[in-house]
Amino acid sequence: MPQAIGYAAQAADKELEYFEFERRDPTAEDVEIEIEYCGVCHSDLHQARNEWGGTVFPCVPGHEIVGKVTRVGSKVSKFKVGDTVGVGCMVDSCGHCHSCDEGHEQYCENGFVGTYNGEDKHLGGVTFGGYSNRITVKEGFVLKVSDKLDLAGVAPLLCAGITTYSPLRHWGVTKGHKVGVVGLGGLGHMAVKIASAMGAEVVLFTTSPGKVDDGKRLGADHVVISKDEEAMKEWTNSLDFILNTVAAPHDLDAYLSLLRLDGTMCLVGVPAEHHPSPAVFNLIAKRRSLAGSLIGGIAETQEMLDFCAEHGITSDIEMIAMDEINVAYERMLKSDVKYRFVIDMATLKQK
Repeated sequence: MPQAIGYAAQAADKELEYFEFERRDPTAEDVEIEIEYCGVCHSDLHQARNEWGGTVFPCVPGHEIVGKVTRVGSKVSKFKVGDTVGVGCMVDSCGHCHSCDEGHEQYCENGFVGTYNGEDKHLGGVTFGGYSNRITVKEGFVLKVSDKLDLAGVAPLLCAGITTYSPLRHWGVTKGHKVGVVGLGGLGHMAVKIASAMGAEVVLFTTSPGKVDDGKRLGADHVVISKDEEAMKEWTNSLDFILNTVAAPHDLDAYLSLLRLDGTMCLVGVPAEHHPSPAVFNLIAKRRSLAGSLIGGIAETQEMLDFCAEHGITSDIEMIAMDEINVAYERMLKSDVKYRFVIDMATLKQK
């Protein structure tokens, strides 16, 4: 079996360090990929530090993967050696439940297989992710990536991009809609770009006055400092849809009151602790909805990549070397990145 190298957390209280392991040889339906770039998601940190529980160590994080095909199985028809491809948060699902039949593998009723810390059906144990030099993935979970875009900037689209695109698409955001985006981080900056490209009037809500100019540069038509109560009141009963990307507990009522009749606020940020419960009257008074959304299915993820290629959308990134990952985690906790770290895998060398 091919030898792989990467960085892994050996325990929740340990920094990530150099790690050697094995990947499987491609089966008839597999694609082997040499990883060129891997985005750094806040979920990686949560898993590596077992903040959600259930992490199996050693843990090799990473589910925002872009690279080149190096080998394909005999039954593979969509890809050939040399193709530029991507892998997101899933590498398998049951393929036969109601959700999978409808192309919503992320909601697989038998549980999708995560790109890391999922059940490895081939080698046993758990799957290892993209903080590594290579990966082998079932063809049906590999995505085509346009060479027209900066490939490092494409990597975060495989999680941050689809996480924001999917709810915007599901709730039918289009020209003429007023869309709020809460938070301007890794998810929020993608939400602003994508909602703007869909033709919506975008209102960004942030606690940081220093992000006003950036918000407008990224495509927001209006930027509201959410700590300013008077500024918030100006948007009461006015928004069709709100995408809330903040991954920390906060008052949801402050944003629910901004929705018009039949408006929806969708949560995509996952805090380590629960949000305070919203007031029921805030929902029933205007028939408002509070919802959630999880990444997207494979077909929708491909649709998102094609949409981003058409509109020239990539993530705003800061490139790091593999051995800078622990410093990047600490900076990420301080929101000290604009707006996504991406690891250059050319910096990962065998020891």
